[in-house]
Amino acid sequence: MSRAILPYLAVAPLVVILWGYVVYPLWATFATSAWVDGRFTLEHYRVFFDRTHTAPLEALVTSLWISVLSVLTCGVVGVALAFLLNRYEFPGRRMFQTLVLVPMSLPPLVGVLSFMFLYGESGIIPRAVQHLLGLEQVPFALRGLAGVLAVHTFTMYPYFYMPAAAALQGLDPSLEEAARSLGASGWQAWRRVTLPMLTPALVAGALLVFMHSLASYTAPLLFGVDRTLTMQIYVSRTNGDLALASALSTVLSLVSVAFLLFMRWYQERRVYRSLSKGAAHHRTEVRNPLLRWVALVLSALGVVLVLLPVFVLVLISFSVNARWTVQVLPPAYTLDNYRAIFSDPRFWEPVATSLKTSLLATLAAAVFSVAAAYAVTRLNFCGRGLLDAAIMLPWALPGTVVAINLIAAFNEPTPFSLGQILVGTFWILPLAYFVRLMPLVFRSSAAALAQQDPSLEEAARSLGATWGYTFRRVVLPLMLPGVLGGALLAFVEGVGEFVASILLYTPENVPISVEIFRRMYSFEFGTATAYGVLQIVLILIVLGISSRLHRGGASRVVY
Repeated sequence: MSRAILPYLAVAPLVVILWGYVVYPLWATFATSAWVDGRFTLEHYRVFFDRTHTAPLEALVTSLWISVLSVLTCGVVGVALAFLLNRYEFPGRRMFQTLVLVPMSLPPLVGVLSFMFLYGESGIIPRAVQHLLGLEQVPFALRGLAGVLAVHTFTMYPYFYMPAAAALQGLDPSLEEAARSLGASGWQAWRRVTLPMLTPALVAGALLVFMHSLASYTAPLLFGVDRTLTMQIYVSRTNGDLALASALSTVLSLVSVAFLLFMRWYQERRVYRSLSKGAAHHRTEVRNPLLRWVALVLSALGVVLVLLPVFVLVLISFSVNARWTVQVLPPAYTLDNYRAIFSDPRFWEPVATSLKTSLLATLAAAVFSVAAAYAVTRLNFCGRGLLDAAIMLPWALPGTVVAINLIAAFNEPTPFSLGQILVGTFWILPLAYFVRLMPLVFRSSAAALAQQDPSLEEAARSLGATWGYTFRRVVLPLMLPGVLGGALLAFVEGVGEFVASILLYTPENVPISVEIFRRMYSFEFGTATAYGVLQIVLILIVLGISSRLHRGGASRVVY
């Protein structure tokens, strides 16, 4: 009986944490939306679907429309790039294959700013064309829905590219060759053989893009798309109507979870495994001289398009604040923006806040994820699948919803906040980051542990090692690369987090993303972009460390 009860005792702390910081805040949000003036009512939900008050329903439709279109555009760009860079050999392929992931280093807010400076109504390229042609007004500019989709496509296509590229590298080329030998055209082989085998990768990319698009706040704000659910939630929260904000967050949560379940159902309808024994991966070399020149020109153009937003941010970070008005490029440059950041402690405070909150959240997520991964993959108990789903639930919730959930749950003392009110304090930020980043670290840790043969633990135990000694000297070293990889990626996400931060920060604890937003609206473009460049450098350093750990993880196992 003690052996039967032991797994449940081990899992109990994990269940308490999930209940206190994931499930309970979700319930608190619904209760806040439905419990008004001491009585239960669904008035806010009735108003939401009431045709006489169209703003909430229009916001839902607009958010869904943006998310679906973003999935389509990112899917086309990401899968096309993965196919070209992994199936064909042409001049410039290696360089572009390295640079194609640069948009991942751009935090959401910084990516939107770079597009505003480049292609907005006052952007560099529209103004340059206007001055070149002598026009009275700019001939084109990104605005409205087109601007939002352009930003989403540029910053989110790597979510499709990475899984699609990995799937194509593992796909047996003989399958397509067999289809071609049976008379199928190139398009038929792609549509009937290659594309179906990419379904798991496409589902993963679609989930990531849909969730990020649904939670998008900065792009709709700066490009003038006011009727989105995230915008309505922010307006309701800042106006003090927490009940309405909670109702909107509940609807957004249901939409996100429904899309997650739909995509899982779609993927599980068929089995997407190759029954062949595999073949060496090869690329088709482009031999036609004209096509090689076209490929070279297109590769160079692609490199420029990928790096241009970063170059523009660096350029503007040296500009003098409030001097850039109607000119194509900033008229004056200075080092004062960087000098102020590194010399004045006040300018360094947002960076320190982001680093502290992200580090605390990442450490907590790593500790929790190691325990949860071991429980899910190694222990036998009823409800293991439910525990796995509860851990991944925050991944299906936009950052706006997570923020509203925590506000509804911890705006009064609770046992989970140790009798303190967390809203308006420093600790609400690392808690929000922990909830958002926990699924990322858990999934990476569980994948690393799933690759281990349980017989290694059994061999150690048969030689007299205790469970603690076995876990410390065998299990943990083997899963450490996966834990560190997930933790570093989570840290990157925390440093660039903006959507939840904008609802939870306090004047005493301003993250770097919120500080960039505030400087932008004070027309301090130079200082705002200097913070953005610093944020990109921090993220690139962490991504570089993560890449080195991933390559050398197998050689650092402790025996």
